Amino acid sequence: MPSARWFAALVLTVSATAHADAVSDLKRFLSSTTGVQGQFSQVVSGKPGAPTQTSSGDFAIQRPGKFRWSYLKPYQQLIVGDGKRVWLYDPELRQATSKQVSAALESSPAALLAGDNALDKTYTLKNLPNRDGLAWVNAIPKSKESTFDSIHLGLKGGQVVAMELQDHFGQTTRVSFSGLTQNPKQSLDLFRFTPPKDVDVIEE
Repeated sequence: MPSARWFAALVLTVSATAHADAVSDLKRFLSSTTGVQGQFSQVVSGKPGAPTQTSSGDFAIQRPGKFRWSYLKPYQQLIVGDGKRVWLYDPELRQATSKQVSAALESSPAALLAGDNALDKTYTLKNLPNRDGLAWVNAIPKSKESTFDSIHLGLKGGQVVAMELQDHFGQTTRVSFSGLTQNPKQSLDLFRFTPPKDVDVIEE
């Protein structure tokens, strides 16, 4: 019968192999994905004791550069990237803000996954221990101008199903994806935005 020491060494070896595969799985997912859509739930938390903000909605990505991030609850808000500009539309405020895509790549988690370049060109990727049944990758921004200190991406079955984003202000945004469809047929109209009439438009 194998000794406890041998069994422990085997477990560590298998665990290390699983961790090493996480970055490879992420790169494989991005290289094989031209588009993805589904639903998301998002929780934003600050320092201990601070209230959390919970929201949910639908999203769609068409790589490279196009995405749609639609908040449905608790209030409606829409973020659309058409490859050149990113629009943030708030129906309640009757306001739409437009930015060049280069200045708004971190508008939403969808924007990070929709980027033109491979993720490891702008982030240093490192494997993290498995947690909550997911394989995790730590993505540390190479640019000092990034809004985020680090981003954790959780994978299951070769797909990104969770993200944790930590910013400079001590806030953590946790996103869970569900109902994912990889490489679906998507209309380009999803990634276009025309401000409704009587809406204030701010260009930055």
